[in-house]
Amino acid sequence: MTATLRLTEQLISRPSVTPQDEGCQAVIGERLSALGFNCETIESGPPEFRVTNLWARLGQGKNPTLVFAGHTDVVPTGPQDQWSSPPFTPSHRDGKLYGRGSSDMKTSLAAMVVACEEFIAQNAHPPIDIAFLLTSDEEGPALDGTVVVCRELQKRRERLDWCIVGEPTSVERTGDMIKNGRRGTMSGKLTVKGVQGHIAYPHLARNPIHMVAPALAELTATEWDRGNDFFPPTSWQVSNIHGGTGASNVIPGTMVIDFNFRFCTESTPDDLQQRTAAALHRHGLKAEVDYDLQWTVGGLPFLTPPGDLVDAVRLAIELETGISTQLSTTGGTSDGRFIAQVCPQVIEVGPPNATIHKIDEHVALADIEPLKNIYRRTLENLAAGTDDRR
Repeated sequence: MTATLRLTEQLISRPSVTPQDEGCQAVIGERLSALGFNCETIESGPPEFRVTNLWARLGQGKNPTLVFAGHTDVVPTGPQDQWSSPPFTPSHRDGKLYGRGSSDMKTSLAAMVVACEEFIAQNAHPPIDIAFLLTSDEEGPALDGTVVVCRELQKRRERLDWCIVGEPTSVERTGDMIKNGRRGTMSGKLTVKGVQGHIAYPHLARNPIHMVAPALAELTATEWDRGNDFFPPTSWQVSNIHGGTGASNVIPGTMVIDFNFRFCTESTPDDLQQRTAAALHRHGLKAEVDYDLQWTVGGLPFLTPPGDLVDAVRLAIELETGISTQLSTTGGTSDGRFIAQVCPQVIEVGPPNATIHKIDEHVALADIEPLKNIYRRTLENLAAGTDDRR
């Protein structure tokens, strides 16, 4: 059994359902401390939802710094009797490692740690600093995890140059896809105010569904932007509509529409909010009088174009696997959105994601060592590039 697989199984065995860490970060911290990392635990959140974060750094911040980032929390298992084996007991079948978190993302965490162990064994005084940013609040609300640590690092003026997030980004085989950015997410809750009344006397009521229908049609047909070389166009989607009392002879007094923007770097939250309000106004709806609109910005888009980090990872993948990796910004959000506010180059590299959050989550055993080697080769490539610039 390799060191990476052994550590992966050790982490899977800890039932760290969000926001619990269940000692995963202590296990990792012990390994990092032995390498000379200065490890700091940063707790946040109320007692009933206490979040554990680990910030660990090797070096004094004078060299360019690569951060390995990820999360130790996992999603709930779902019905455990539907699993082929207990979700927190690492199990091998047909060349695969089963267990909650095997793909998302304890294999990545183990691979990062072992990659650092191997790299430091060959480079006692590397020309780059290395750091780890781990949280137990990525699968949950993400209010007390990475975002809290990033604020603290910003206050301290910590130097961060590159960041690799260990999210499962691959499709068929480790290294075939990496994420060099993510779309932003912004949700809106639109409450349209009508006047309830008998459906036989519409002149005595105001139907909020009728009031908003023309504006809704325009919003669904709007081209918000055309995207760019890295991002698809911004998308506006309705997720829920509710109006009515349940009776067929009552005009409702209110209607609530939940919607979401997944937006690229061609649009901003302010611009999207203003254009939404303008569309409502064009169809006779006045803010506060005819409707209330609440906004929640879940994350801003980020993009790391080809450069030091992307090139180092691409080369590492090609040398290890022979694959010419694909850059992608698809999928949902990740903690990369927080790290990108304090680090100029952020990408995500991890194992295949086909089984994440599912019953019988698993990772192919053949994907584990290549992932560790990709991380180690990236360290080597960045270190070599730093030496070349000196």
